[in-house]
Amino acid sequence: MTTKFGFTKMNIAEFESWISNLRVARTILYVQEHHTWNPSYASCTPTNHFEVQRGMKTYHVSNNGWMDIGQHFTTFPDGSILTGRSLEQTPACILGFNSNSVCIENLGNFDTGKDVMTTAHKDTIIRMTAALCKKFGITVNSNKVVYHHWFNLTTGERNNGTKNNKTCPGTAFFGGNSVSACEQHFLPLVSATLSGAPIPAPVPANILKYVSVNTDSLNIRTGANAQSAKVSGVLPAVLGSVLRVFEVKNGWYRISGSQQHWVNGSYTLDVTRATVNATTLNVRSGPGTSFPKVGSFMKGQEVFIIDEQQGWSKISADNKWVKKEFLDVS
Repeated sequence: MTTKFGFTKMNIAEFESWISNLRVARTILYVQEHHTWNPSYASCTPTNHFEVQRGMKTYHVSNNGWMDIGQHFTTFPDGSILTGRSLEQTPACILGFNSNSVCIENLGNFDTGKDVMTTAHKDTIIRMTAALCKKFGITVNSNKVVYHHWFNLTTGERNNGTKNNKTCPGTAFFGGNSVSACEQHFLPLVSATLSGAPIPAPVPANILKYVSVNTDSLNIRTGANAQSAKVSGVLPAVLGSVLRVFEVKNGWYRISGSQQHWVNGSYTLDVTRATVNATTLNVRSGPGTSFPKVGSFMKGQEVFIIDEQQGWSKISADNKWVKKEFLDVS
């Protein structure tokens, strides 16, 4: 592995080892698949990975006004992987579907007739997706591994590519960008990498509850007090991140099942994990049908409830509400 411009470059075998050992406080439920469209394969040389990644970060920060590069990882034609935004940060990749997601940008234009994905690139994308699903206990299905094409660009509503959608990750991405193409051509390859079986995603029995960070930056310490040292190599949890709580002590929360990683509970809010039980669940800007529709969820998608009013559940800090009766609490 090599590091430059704040990014780390690795091959897929290195990534598999690295991600399995990485400590991540933020709760991750979804994997997003994208293509860059531009830069495309023509932009790549055997030695310019870091320069291409820095160019994307510069564009995202200077032109889009984002805090950092949008994606967590970028895959390259030779099978290399570069890190991007910290996994503790929510990505800036799919409007309305970034919370609790990890974002993969696959460098290239994979629309029909454009870049032909290399064998090395295919292998990395499949194995990387599998490694992330294994790491975070993500079930390999089209509710959990999603394509950008399935979401309306203006509203964030999941419409499976029927109106106002990008082609991302490409009309020729592993046989196509539709839900059926994903289920027929891509997800079986990911499952096969995981010994042929989808990973179950039960809620671990030793989780006491979930909380959401309500301060800009929350330090993670080695003990349940402010005098304990910050955990080495682990970034602070950030505003809106959902954390798992395994132990409570004197107002402090242990957020790792195996390590002494603690945060001050006074800077968090309790939230409840729930699963959508309706075929399509409308998301509104307030707690009632009189409020505008701002998106939708599909059956099986998971959300975190942060407030409730008169039979409605708030599932996002930016005023997104759904009818409570269409949620099954985990």
